[in-house]
Amino acid sequence: MVPDKQRTLIFINILISCIASSMLATALTTALPTMVTDFHVSVTTGQWLTSGYALAMGIMMPLTAFLIVRFPTKKLYLFAIGLFILGLIACVLAPNFSVLMLGRILQACGNGILSSMAQVILLTIYPLEKRGSIMGWYGLSIGAAPVIAPTIAGILVDVSSWRMIFYAAIVIMVISLIFSFLVFDDVLENRKQKFDSLSFVLSGLAYGGITLGIGTIGTYSLVSYQTLLPLLIGFGAMIIFAKRQFHLAEPFLDLRVLQSNVFVISLIGSMLLYFLMMGSSIILPLYVQSIAGYSATISGLVTLPGSLAMTLISPFTGRFYDRFGIKKLFIIGAIALLFSNFGMVLITMKTSILIVAGLNVLRSIAIGCLMMPLVTWGMSDIKQSLTAHGTALLTSLRTIAGAIGSAVFVSIMTGVTKYSALSFGSNAQIHGLNVTFIFMSCSALVLVAFAFFSKTTAKVSAN
Repeated sequence: MVPDKQRTLIFINILISCIASSMLATALTTALPTMVTDFHVSVTTGQWLTSGYALAMGIMMPLTAFLIVRFPTKKLYLFAIGLFILGLIACVLAPNFSVLMLGRILQACGNGILSSMAQVILLTIYPLEKRGSIMGWYGLSIGAAPVIAPTIAGILVDVSSWRMIFYAAIVIMVISLIFSFLVFDDVLENRKQKFDSLSFVLSGLAYGGITLGIGTIGTYSLVSYQTLLPLLIGFGAMIIFAKRQFHLAEPFLDLRVLQSNVFVISLIGSMLLYFLMMGSSIILPLYVQSIAGYSATISGLVTLPGSLAMTLISPFTGRFYDRFGIKKLFIIGAIALLFSNFGMVLITMKTSILIVAGLNVLRSIAIGCLMMPLVTWGMSDIKQSLTAHGTALLTSLRTIAGAIGSAVFVSIMTGVTKYSALSFGSNAQIHGLNVTFIFMSCSALVLVAFAFFSKTTAKVSAN
């Protein structure tokens, strides 16, 4: 049992680390137009700074289940922060896009370990009756931080340069590194486990192939070998990986967590949420800056009210879950997400930027209702011994879904804008945006149907 004071200090340290690392997941969305110009790359290539980051995280996360079980908590946590700082330094010094991308990959690997460890640690050191509330507060770090990041990044880009984003993150993470060294302890049980390199390679091929294949749709034809070959490799590797896990005495990633219907519903809901959330986080700054013609600072300020709304609602949704369960939160969040996306279908070049900011507030409230309550609910129905594996699987798949969402929706907007140029003229870009949000609305409608018709018990008891 971890003493209350130390438990609180560990929680604060996790918040500091995860706020900084989570912000870097979306901070570059506002800076993307400037960075694309500086490095002379296309928007489709530039968006890989965000979707590639998510892809690297997704590949890393299945490995975290092994790392958490195998290595002491404190050493692994410090290593992850150090890896993240190394990636930040690479981005600060990046002379070209390739080095910048390498830095983003290093950051993603560090963040993959941090985010997986954070959830496992919190779900382990806090009792069942407090998990909803504590995960609600934790939701601020991985929920509000990515949403507020474009606001801060926009101001930094206009005042200084996009490199200042990484300088600021270095300062925060160095403070977190020192804090971690002082307050952390080995709070998770360890055991010797053989590293299954084949499973790791298969998981990387699966996640990488699927995300890369979908990500190239905006550049190549759907039936081109550049798209189909990665997809075939990805899905083939995923099937082989899954079969292998069920036949191993000590699985690299224990898929027995999928035997829980509650966990499966939570997993699918989280994936749909991230698919939409990360897609809109890329599209919105592109609309404000590239279509509406506002500055990076204004682009960031458009997302600020939504960030504040999520900050206010997340702790309350945690308490609401502790008292009433997931059903009502699931329905409210899914409907709010649907209306926020459908509202963007109706905007024109004459639409006030305040309306767009209001729709983003509604989207942020939806995310606050869904993100951490779904995770807490799903993880509460699996055995304590499988917590690391459940967290790794859920976090990796929803991260990959986010990477796919970023790539798919940018590809849709780019493609529709290009092919409607003759018909819509100067309004081709706004038409591309509207069509993109039609697809987002259809995806949100699937989530609404899932919320209404899935069997969601009021609360889940401890195993």
